[in-house]
Amino acid sequence: MDGYAGRILSVDLSHGEVAVSGFPEEWKGTCIGGRGLGAQILHDRGDPGLDPFDPDTLLVFAAGPLTGTGIPLGSRYDVITRSPLTGTITSANSGGVFGTEMKRAGFDAVLVHGRSPSPVMLHLHEGRAELYDASAVWGMTTGETEAALRSDLGDAAVRIACIGPAGERLARMACIINDGGRAAGRGGVGAVMGSKLLKAITALGDRDAQFAGGDVIAEEKARIRELLKQSGITRGGLRIHGTASVLTRVNELGVLPTCNFREGRFAHAEEVAGERMTETILVRRTACFACPVGCGRMTAVGPEEGKGPEYETIWAFGPNCGIDDLEAIARANYRCNELGLDTISTGATIACAMELSERGIIDERLCFGDAGHMVRLVEQMGRREGIGDQLAEGSLRFAARHGHPEYSMSVKGQELPAYDPRGLQGLGLNYATSVRGGCHVYGNVGYPEIGGSPVKLDPDATKGKAKWTKTFQDLAAVVDASGICTFTLKVMWVPDYVAMLNAVCGFGFDETRLIRTGERIWNLQRLFNIRAGFGRKDDTLPSRFRCEPLGAGGVQARVWRGEEMLEDYYALRGWDAAGVPSEEKLQELGIAYEGASALS
Repeated sequence: MDGYAGRILSVDLSHGEVAVSGFPEEWKGTCIGGRGLGAQILHDRGDPGLDPFDPDTLLVFAAGPLTGTGIPLGSRYDVITRSPLTGTITSANSGGVFGTEMKRAGFDAVLVHGRSPSPVMLHLHEGRAELYDASAVWGMTTGETEAALRSDLGDAAVRIACIGPAGERLARMACIINDGGRAAGRGGVGAVMGSKLLKAITALGDRDAQFAGGDVIAEEKARIRELLKQSGITRGGLRIHGTASVLTRVNELGVLPTCNFREGRFAHAEEVAGERMTETILVRRTACFACPVGCGRMTAVGPEEGKGPEYETIWAFGPNCGIDDLEAIARANYRCNELGLDTISTGATIACAMELSERGIIDERLCFGDAGHMVRLVEQMGRREGIGDQLAEGSLRFAARHGHPEYSMSVKGQELPAYDPRGLQGLGLNYATSVRGGCHVYGNVGYPEIGGSPVKLDPDATKGKAKWTKTFQDLAAVVDASGICTFTLKVMWVPDYVAMLNAVCGFGFDETRLIRTGERIWNLQRLFNIRAGFGRKDDTLPSRFRCEPLGAGGVQARVWRGEEMLEDYYALRGWDAAGVPSEEKLQELGIAYEGASALS
């Protein structure tokens, strides 16, 4: 009666065995679920020395207690593992309905280890789990796989999370696609799934969420819906034009990365903005489970139709590749959905290759602005054909292979998203210190630096940014662990999450304990990375951002000034000068150096 299904499934693919255990009560208040649950499991049982493709590498699918409860925007689940792109711990977050159906089938989380002798799928239903042969769908795209499995299972209500050819071929930015176009996108989680020969997880259930709060939950749902309504998020640009509604604003600020982050403004931004998409290729809006916003897009280009593209995707294949052809960008997005590729890393890797070609470093003729070639490269990357075989390793490995790793715009090996840190100092600090590599949603200081929520911050200032970065990172960890959408951070703050979790789970959280729980999750991930060999040397940005001011059209004469913030950040976190959590901090957070698994 607390928002949890109460069961964790362990799957041994090497031996074809499944086992069910209870959700440890002590974890509900210390790691909550979702990303937090995965971080706890990898801290206790994961081996950071294992290659991500080793059979013993753990792969965790985890929903949060708010997932599927009917709390507005409560639809999310995470996939947690060691990233083949970065080597760090990673979590990839996705919406849609799959996470809800996994809980309705009776499971808060699925823990996968081992490697199957042949392709398999895992079916969750009525509190049971069964493995089936998936040889017939191995090699299919995600759309083909979903259609075939739905037909085989004979129930249109089944929800499916699967990989495409990119995951099967171990492309390091391969993602997991659920609900026909929602992606657990970043860090290469689809490649880890592929290395285990696990093609898909299907879920079908009828168990409704139970709450600790009784009638209080109805009041809380109504309060959140009214908050969303009053803020304008359910009728503003995010709903009308999707996530791409922000593109014009980012361009006006001079922080829209263009041509592999060499410039900060794109001359033809209006050709690829959300407003143009609405006018030209939009078919209808789509929404995740229990979402009154509906920021998703269903689009069509000629005979092709699919979900997206989102803002980050439009940027990655558009301005960052010097391309203003919205239809070509949409086609690249459709290819990524079908092949199972993370659009940010795929587009950014192509942009890196374009710069290497322009500088004469590689022989392949690639040009900024060449939309047709860009779309072909996506296909090659997903199938590891031609130069796509090298590009599928990610921009850092590709650039390093050709002697110039400095042209990879990445942190810890993960390609950066669509905001230039030279004009957003706090967001740059989040990029540099993120425990999963280059990322904005793990602590999006862009909300106050660009949008003024919950306060307006000077984007060029460094003073005070360490505190805001830590706060956003800790709160984002709670958001992911809870199973609610990160876009709630546009209009909600700490008291709102306290109220939601207390209503659903009966935790008795206060604001201090909520943030402390997020801090604990962050430190669990940091410890995993330290054991994997990461440290202060990795908490930085590429030299382009530290040494090269943005040129004409961007934020003039500015570089990222990370050293002005990093010492304060470490001090606020209770870490030493090398970025290692102190023994006192770990004791304060209740983190053991050698955690014994609560599942054993």
